[in-house]
Amino acid sequence: MFIPADRATRIGMVRIAFGIIWAIDAQFKWRPSFIDGLASYLSGAMEGQPHLVQDWIHFWVDVVNVNPTAFAYFVATAEAALALALILGLFSNLAYLGGTILAFVIWSTAEGFGGPYVAGSTDIGAAIIYVFVFALLYLTQAGRYLGLDRWLGGLLGRWAFLASGPVETEGDRHARKASVTAAPAQRGSRREQMG
Repeated sequence: MFIPADRATRIGMVRIAFGIIWAIDAQFKWRPSFIDGLASYLSGAMEGQPHLVQDWIHFWVDVVNVNPTAFAYFVATAEAALALALILGLFSNLAYLGGTILAFVIWSTAEGFGGPYVAGSTDIGAAIIYVFVFALLYLTQAGRYLGLDRWLGGLLGRWAFLASGPVETEGDRHARKASVTAAPAQRGSRREQMG
């Protein structure tokens, strides 16, 4: 996919800005109030929810209660790693997948699917929007622009799918088009030589 340089730069800047947002959010997760209160924070999201949503959140509260401190540190570490990957454009496809899963779990638990949906509700929660931002970053291969993935993709071999891949320059695009149009002509000349 060829994207003009000015648009590619803007895509990279959006990815970096989104990474900074995640970094700000991650620093809140390292505070004692989050580390010590994750289970009670999740339990509070059950209030006023339909039974199905309460059951879902209760499942996650049970998971967290196995070791609340370890789970809180896991969330803090995951958000910090996600922020770093977004800012650096490093292993972007892996970051987009992990970020999508993390944002969905946050939306469906701590944000209670954006509910409860009662008179006076004003929105469906912010984390679901992050799922779509990650999808757009993936579709635009944002890690290639102003990121390390442009070099990393070629070095990873069969693991290259974890990164966005190298950037195609306008010269690369013209060379690829020339090789595609030259290929049929070369096959024809080989047939003439054999015949």
